[in-house]
Amino acid sequence: MINSTETPRRVGVIGLGAMGAGIAQSLRRAGHAVHVYDIRADAAAAFAAQGGVACASLADMAQACEIVVSVVVNAQQTESVLFGDGSLAAALRPGSVFVMCSTVDPNWSVALEGRLAGQGILYLDAPISGGAAKAAAGQMTMMTAGSAAAYEACGSVLESMAGKVYRLGDRAGAGSKVKIINQLLAGVHIAAAAEAMALGLREGVDADALYEVITHSAGNSWMFENRMPHVLAGDYTPLSAVDIFVKDLGLVLDTARHTRFPLPLASTAHQMFMQASSAGHGREDDSAVIKIFPGISLPEAK
Repeated sequence: MINSTETPRRVGVIGLGAMGAGIAQSLRRAGHAVHVYDIRADAAAAFAAQGGVACASLADMAQACEIVVSVVVNAQQTESVLFGDGSLAAALRPGSVFVMCSTVDPNWSVALEGRLAGQGILYLDAPISGGAAKAAAGQMTMMTAGSAAAYEACGSVLESMAGKVYRLGDRAGAGSKVKIINQLLAGVHIAAAAEAMALGLREGVDADALYEVITHSAGNSWMFENRMPHVLAGDYTPLSAVDIFVKDLGLVLDTARHTRFPLPLASTAHQMFMQASSAGHGREDDSAVIKIFPGISLPEAK
């Protein structure tokens, strides 16, 4: 909650997907005046019915808010939000803060800081992690970097959104670098979890028993424990989709390629997600990467 000595802030949230909706809820619960925008008008209206404000346009949000948090999918969508038709950047007042929570190329984030500075807009490079449940509980992790002025202008807003706010540098780029390293591990761990479960199924091991044993043994990982229940339930409703890791591991590899740094495990995981996507599973939950393995019978939806 906001400290009694603080004034509630007018905060905009763009994108009410799994993470953005949780962020908006956390900010409202903390006492901030939360304005939202989503291309799905019904999603914004549903949030407004709970006590927020639905903005009809990005320009309306810019006029109403001093801090805008963008939770869209990628750099392309962020570009569209900021500089496309009815652009946010043109309408934001000087001294406003744009908080960018997407997973992007770190060099693109560095350049964006400069572009916005030219318009008098402060910028935080602030990718997020933790999943929808932690976002809704205000317990996600933020990997942030930016100027002292940007942090000061945000006040306690970041802490209202996240359980852990890491300050990684005084200019953009460091937050995005740490996030893609996190995504390297996340993608490799999901791919490894799927491979292990697939081997168990191929060898005729009871899948539920395998899950129970591994989650109480040294081979466990957070991703095995979190994602393999989706496989056991035969439920591939996307919380994080296969195509997210096609994108994110691609960013990992692009970053390493600039310095000719070898990433054999990330490369293999990327190919696994690419194979799943090309087989038609790109919009399914990322645990659907298990579907690339031949000769196994996956549990069916219960």
